Amino acid sequence: MRDADAVIVGAGAAGLSLAHRLCAPSTGPGPRVVLVEAPPGPRTPPERTWCYWEAPGGAFDGALTASWQRLRVHGPGGAATVGNPAPLRYKMLRSRDFEALVGARLSGRDTVVRVEATVESVRDVPGGAEVRGRDTAGRPVLLRARWAFDSRPAGRLPPARTTLRQHFRGWFVHTRRPAFDPATADLMDFRTPQPGHGLSFGYVLPLSDRAALVEYTEFSRRIADTAAYERALRHYTERVLRLGAFHVTGTEQGAIPMTDGRFPRRAGRAVFRIGTAGGATRPSTGYTFAAVQRQSALIAAALLAGRAPVPPAAHSPWHRALDAVLLRALDSGRVDGAEFFTGLFRTVPTARLLRFLDGRSRLWEDLTIGLRTPVLPMLRTVAELPLLPRRAALW
Repeated sequence: MRDADAVIVGAGAAGLSLAHRLCAPSTGPGPRVVLVEAPPGPRTPPERTWCYWEAPGGAFDGALTASWQRLRVHGPGGAATVGNPAPLRYKMLRSRDFEALVGARLSGRDTVVRVEATVESVRDVPGGAEVRGRDTAGRPVLLRARWAFDSRPAGRLPPARTTLRQHFRGWFVHTRRPAFDPATADLMDFRTPQPGHGLSFGYVLPLSDRAALVEYTEFSRRIADTAAYERALRHYTERVLRLGAFHVTGTEQGAIPMTDGRFPRRAGRAVFRIGTAGGATRPSTGYTFAAVQRQSALIAAALLAGRAPVPPAAHSPWHRALDAVLLRALDSGRVDGAEFFTGLFRTVPTARLLRFLDGRSRLWEDLTIGLRTPVLPMLRTVAELPLLPRRAALW
């Protein structure tokens, strides 16, 4: 048993980000923190890539794999739109590098304890919260703290009118000849065959003129199997990008919920949910990392000030309402996803559009963007939404 001010369950983006904030250099000893991470094995998350946009000079710039000053979108017919998001840059951070950066900070704090355990329950107890689990040898682990922050995904998604998934598989490739522009990232390339439901696109993040992360992504109700992703990637790299000879140096694969369900951020008097489990993922895009940073900063500020550290909503009610409309319009087929996103990037200034996609745009910006969407299908969807039932779905 260990007593602490905060116990953080999960050492993914949300858990590590909150630990990083709570252990920032300060004049005092700081809060006592226990970070619980899954032991090596099937519960350990695979290496992941997180992308976000911000101005140069961010807190994690020293750990970035790459960043880009230009973003490109290819329409279904092949026409390319290139945008400069200045003063922002699109940034790529690998999970292993983020873990190393945060680990270096935590190792210098004697108020932090890292525990490997498979967590079985997180619940309220008198005076705080209790975490129970088992260590690598199967022995019981009991942790108590004033507050508990749980980043584990629940078994089911919250009831929603629309539930899609952004699912993908990527290859890290190295080509025999120069094939990429290191200054330009392909954010969406709709020259992929479009599925009967939803949309698909390619995603290319160059690391040099001969190396890149190349992904195939779909927005749809159901995820595919690995063989289907492999066929799609082979088609995209050979027929669309025409990379020539290359070899695959690594892979990544995942699925992100895109839902208008309301994620509960509080699971008890002293138990909170953070990260995707706490609603940090932007429903219409799947971007999560930047919202996690905003959420973590506010949680840490509240805890350090002696207030109840209730996680704030990562996205405003207004932006969640816009997301609900877009998700339903895509799911119903009223809006062609490839044409929709291509049109936005072609007609909206890049920096403004990125603020919108990140949920940080202002009302007047949202209205100007809305006028560049298919207005009648969107209005029909707005009228329909209140009549739709909410249903739960598996994570």
